[in-house]
Amino acid sequence: MVIRMRHTRAHTKNRRSHHALVANTINVDDKTKTSSLRHRVNMETGMYRGKQIIDVVKKVAKKAKKSVK
Repeated sequence: MVIRMRHTRAHTKNRRSHHALVANTINVDDKTKTSSLRHRVNMETGMYRGKQIIDVVKKVAKKAKKSVK
């Protein structure tokens, strides 16, 4: 079977120009100068968008308690 509507090389490469990989953007917290990925909780401070979401001290204590057993 013969291809009826063949795409040119330029058409194919124009379509593939959007397939490039983009590096992740890393945010740096103004107060603590710690880095984290965008739209994710900072695991070192437990903060997200200026609010305390995770109690990091409590989480570390829970993990220490589990490792003792």
